[in-house]
Amino acid sequence: MTDDAASSALDHVVVAVDGPSGSGKSSVSRGVAARLGLRYLDTGSMYRALTWWLLAHGVDVHDREAVTVAVERPLIVPGTDPASPTIEVDGVDVAAPIRGPDVTAAVSAVSAVPAARERLARLQRQVIGAGGIVVEGRDIGTVVVPEAPVKVFLTADPAVRARRRTAELEHTDDVHATRADLERRDALDSGRDVSPLTRAEDAVEVDATHLSLAEVVQAVVALVLDRTGCEVA
Repeated sequence: MTDDAASSALDHVVVAVDGPSGSGKSSVSRGVAARLGLRYLDTGSMYRALTWWLLAHGVDVHDREAVTVAVERPLIVPGTDPASPTIEVDGVDVAAPIRGPDVTAAVSAVSAVPAARERLARLQRQVIGAGGIVVEGRDIGTVVVPEAPVKVFLTADPAVRARRRTAELEHTDDVHATRADLERRDALDSGRDVSPLTRAEDAVEVDATHLSLAEVVQAVVALVLDRTGCEVA
């Protein structure tokens, strides 16, 4: 394939990366996007941004009716640069506050509300557009873009996920507490009625337990190049 043809194929590819919390989806997806010159979308940050807005406006996140009424109100704008992804709500940069413990504790409840998922899925599809993007989340390959030509289900041993996630957090160094929270979120995300976390039938499962970040990125890059018939990067 010529360089121009390879570029065109990559310009329209959608790489869907799903998996549980702490499996490394963000780091891997950003690495793949950077290697291949693609855009990047962190859909989890969008759910966190919505949750942050609801909490800031006094909406009870456990009241599905209240959440349903409010979900269309905030203007959520995710950035797609893998080198410096951003997320804004009503023009405010919320990249830092959405990672706090209050949002972390509430985001699964918001994610289980059908209206929230419908609103953000619409926005995600708008951002994805014609492709040329790596998208990570929980239901990308099953619900948001089930037609994506490249689907990855990224996982890792719970103990490894807990250690990696704790290292990323600024408000705690308690690995046991982090693991308990990850397992709580796994149960909520996998058990919800709408768009539960599950592996798409045609997704390639990648177990990152014993792999370095660079090794996982390389594996996914190789998969993308194989599926698109490209020989670049």
